[in-house]
Amino acid sequence: MFGWATDIGIDLGTATVLIYVKGKGIVLREPSVVAMERDTKKVLAIGTEARRMLGRTPGNIIATRPLREGVIADYDVTAAMLKNFIRRVAGPRLLSRPRVMVCIPAGVTTVEKRAVIEAAVEAGARTAQLIEEPLAAALGAGLDITKPTGHMVVDIGGGTTDIAVLSLGGVVRSESLRIGGDKFDESIVRYVKTKHNLLIGERTGEEIKIQIGSAGADSRNEVMEVRGRDLMSGLPKNVKITSAETREALADNVMAICDTIRAVLEATPPELAADIIEKGIIMTGGGAMLHGLDKMITLRTGVPAYLAEDPISCVALGTGIALEHYEMQDDYLVVLKKIM
Repeated sequence: MFGWATDIGIDLGTATVLIYVKGKGIVLREPSVVAMERDTKKVLAIGTEARRMLGRTPGNIIATRPLREGVIADYDVTAAMLKNFIRRVAGPRLLSRPRVMVCIPAGVTTVEKRAVIEAAVEAGARTAQLIEEPLAAALGAGLDITKPTGHMVVDIGGGTTDIAVLSLGGVVRSESLRIGGDKFDESIVRYVKTKHNLLIGERTGEEIKIQIGSAGADSRNEVMEVRGRDLMSGLPKNVKITSAETREALADNVMAICDTIRAVLEATPPELAADIIEKGIIMTGGGAMLHGLDKMITLRTGVPAYLAEDPISCVALGTGIALEHYEMQDDYLVVLKKIM
């Protein structure tokens, strides 16, 4: 327990939920996974404990991710997960219902925004407001977005990639792709299945991505032994996967991200584009840590791309900055949207 919290910032990620408490920083970092009984829908585990069950549960238990591609896929399960996390940081009885600010992808619909706000209120928030992830990521990366100069942020999360050009505290141009770390994992799983006739799970796909995954031809060249089920014999089998194979598996996703960055740059006013060429592209989010992705973006766009100092925490930290200066939001020009 972290004491009584009055202001909480939530990075509601497809893969991970981070919670920032005003005055204390990031106090919770848990996987967005819930394990429950299949028939009764009774919640058995949330977060790290539930993630250990992915792909390893008996028939009467399911481990699921209630968020897909940056939005709520299962409202009731998301609300239960948020309630659990908020109670961990705000106290079990919620005597003081906290104000909550939640990060959302830039391209979500009004219905999806409303679902996030309602889930936060049902989970125990006194009020819930939204902040777009590119704005939060820029603040968390230490960018001064209040001045009339252009900044480009590429936030690659578990479910979405948000690409935005920011100036004077607002979004000038943006695009949101339903491509992120989860899609990377799925592509690796699909590639191993097609190339090696080996069935592996999402967790194994993620381990391959982290340990030997590569986005560029001049990146790492490593080998990893992977265990799975042979599709021909149905028996367990080991195969060796190389970094070159992960580059092949991830090529379409990487090219889609690079092409979208180019499209946003092409639509950016010339003065702001000149600022971006000078300052470079800032990359945030866990998916941005794919080995060689920064070099590939630089190669494809001609603009230097840099990884933020703490890419995984940037969005949550940015939410915290907005929370700390909540009463001064006009001075900070942070665009907060509340749906009545």
